[in-house]
Amino acid sequence: MFTFCEQGIKVNDTEATVMEQVARHLRDRGLLVVVKDARREERIDAWLRVTKDKRHVDYAVEVKQQVTPQTLGAVVTQLEQWGKLTKKPPLLAAPYITPPVGDRLMALKQQFVDAAGNAYLDAPGMFVLITGRKPDKTTLPEKPVDAFTAASLKTLFAFICKPALAAAPYREIAVAANVSLGVLPGVLAGLQQAEHLYIMGNSRKLIATRRLLDAWSLAYASKLRPKQLMRTLVTPAFASWRKWDLQADRAAWGGEPAAALLTKHLEPGVLTLYAGKPPARLMVEHRMSTASHGTDHNLVEIRKPFWGDIAWHEKPWVTVPPALVYADLLATGDARCIESAQMIYEDILARSFPAR
Repeated sequence: MFTFCEQGIKVNDTEATVMEQVARHLRDRGLLVVVKDARREERIDAWLRVTKDKRHVDYAVEVKQQVTPQTLGAVVTQLEQWGKLTKKPPLLAAPYITPPVGDRLMALKQQFVDAAGNAYLDAPGMFVLITGRKPDKTTLPEKPVDAFTAASLKTLFAFICKPALAAAPYREIAVAANVSLGVLPGVLAGLQQAEHLYIMGNSRKLIATRRLLDAWSLAYASKLRPKQLMRTLVTPAFASWRKWDLQADRAAWGGEPAAALLTKHLEPGVLTLYAGKPPARLMVEHRMSTASHGTDHNLVEIRKPFWGDIAWHEKPWVTVPPALVYADLLATGDARCIESAQMIYEDILARSFPAR
């Protein structure tokens, strides 16, 4: 049993402000609300006890500065993990949850609250649904500095693909991650501060956990992934994608087709190809053309690889690394893709990135 007391949230002022406003709005609805700071080793941001009609629910709270359709999948997956670790229902808190994101969260049964007063709580003896509240821009907390840069995301991806690389010389890391040599000292220091990298003297070791994988996936979805899309096409040969010969164009499957190959579970709704340039031979052979606005069938995404000499070091190339497949699936926010991402984690990634 937890002993709850009102106190400041330890992580940063932004999270404290969000939790203060969340608690105020819930109390205005007649609920008894108590916020407790979480210990550092508990990883979550806070504990929240909500009491209604003499029945209470204790929530493990994760505060996110922003949740978009692109980051929603990674956020929900991260929260599910906290729920398993804490054995308490996970609760998403944010400065503001937009109505479309709120609808998708409810469809995924993910409970949430925001500083504008919107809430979806659905637990035994507890149902609260408040929608349509708009944010007061004068009371929104300032956006904190984001620890992830494009260079740190590329470097961390190289480490995820090959954890032993974390101990390699700077020059080898730079080539593998496709980053400049000059940014590495700052990148590695930032990863150490975020507790993703252990550094002692000249020794470095990746702290390989699911927390790391999900943190990377979340930041990748918002900061790096949008920049990698080169073209969106349509093809009448969509159904025969398994027979396509990718080798001549040095291309590899990502996203949903990669998941179909890795799990034998998902039937792709969108074909994602990673290639250094638009694959001319494939485009001609399979009669691809530019997708018109609003088209949602037979789509092919051409995405540009962002890594260096690391992820495709084994031939023949068929799919991009499983960690990128996992992240791309989460970035869709689609329930069936999130389910497939979980399968990829359990079947392939869990051994290297255990939940703890």
